[in-house]
Amino acid sequence: MTGLGAGATMALIMQATSLTIGICGGSGAGKTTLADELCRAFPPDPVLRIPHDAYYRDLSELDPLSRGKMNFDHPDALDTDALVRDLEALRGGKSVVIPQYDFHRHQRVGGVRVEPAPVILLEGILILADPRLRTLLDIKVFVDVDEDVRLSRRLERDIRERGRDVDSVLEQYLATVRPMHRAFVDPSRVYADLVVLDARNRVAVEVLAARIREHLSSARQAEGTRDE
Repeated sequence: MTGLGAGATMALIMQATSLTIGICGGSGAGKTTLADELCRAFPPDPVLRIPHDAYYRDLSELDPLSRGKMNFDHPDALDTDALVRDLEALRGGKSVVIPQYDFHRHQRVGGVRVEPAPVILLEGILILADPRLRTLLDIKVFVDVDEDVRLSRRLERDIRERGRDVDSVLEQYLATVRPMHRAFVDPSRVYADLVVLDARNRVAVEVLAARIREHLSSARQAEGTRDE
């Protein structure tokens, strides 16, 4: 390959070899667990994980009480436009700054610059509800878990990690989480290439891991050919 600088060459390589996997499902379904299982099979460098939750809109202009009353399960709560731009940039071989979100204060607290990677894992409850994101995903996975299980996991997570009490978690679940799941999350299951009933299902994990290994092998071969 001639006439291109190192940066442009890398951009073309990443654009040609980036594999983007979306892991969707209701709150507490086990999306992060599935991503963890996949990442354990690979060194950290080839896989870049991006949570849709990082793109929650900054609510610092609101008072704390108003922030807590927002509907965080509606698509409008997330800046998906920015996520789409960042995914397009990463797939084009460019670095981006992923926002960092403070769930206690409901506001952004900076960002982290990340570089393109051969494999991108996108996690979120609404990633299959947006047609623009769907077009950027090579493999679309939906983790489908019973509502009672998801609720118990959400209770445990929000109490342990986000400092909330049982009453506030249940109030939010009934007011927004469950209605938004039925309106946006569950209907998006029809767009999935693979529906997983258990995030630790070894067959599903191995199927996805095998596809990642195949992709990484093809990417290495392609880079080797370009270097010749």
